[in-house]
Amino acid sequence: MDDSRAAAAHGTPVNPTTAPPGYLLVPAPAPGPAADPVAGASGLAMKYRGPVVVWLLWPFLTLGIYHLVWYYKIHKELKEYDRQQVDLSPGGSTAVVALLGWTIVAPLISYYNTGEAVARAQRRAGIPVTCSPVVSMLLWFVFGLNIFYLQRQLNLIVDEYQGARPGQPVALPA
Repeated sequence: MDDSRAAAAHGTPVNPTTAPPGYLLVPAPAPGPAADPVAGASGLAMKYRGPVVVWLLWPFLTLGIYHLVWYYKIHKELKEYDRQQVDLSPGGSTAVVALLGWTIVAPLISYYNTGEAVARAQRRAGIPVTCSPVVSMLLWFVFGLNIFYLQRQLNLIVDEYQGARPGQPVALPA
């Protein structure tokens, strides 16, 4: 085997324009989880939202409809941020709050589960876990402050990725 073929057999790159006659060029492997170790540990950046605006202003201006929009959006963003959170259902979580809010128990369970999802996302971001599912659930009884609380906790994750626009791919720590 000549030197150029031996080099190619051992993974040394060869310029295709100067390859010897009869030389077989093999294309480089496509990028993916095997070629790029970060590809398996990436997600999409979430949007920063003002907690007071989310908790008080928009719900007041939209007669409470924004709360449902916000709830859907944060679940969607959490799922896109950490694709390992397969149990998150943006539509299902929003439907529980919208249609079963009168039961009191169903929204409490939903807010608890949302607090757990935010805590998992904080852990995945490599920041200290400060979101408590119990606090998230109980603050609902105090003027709906759980919305303010959850958005502040989500903003801690957003702050970890300074300069990343919402929906932009970001690397997640291992």
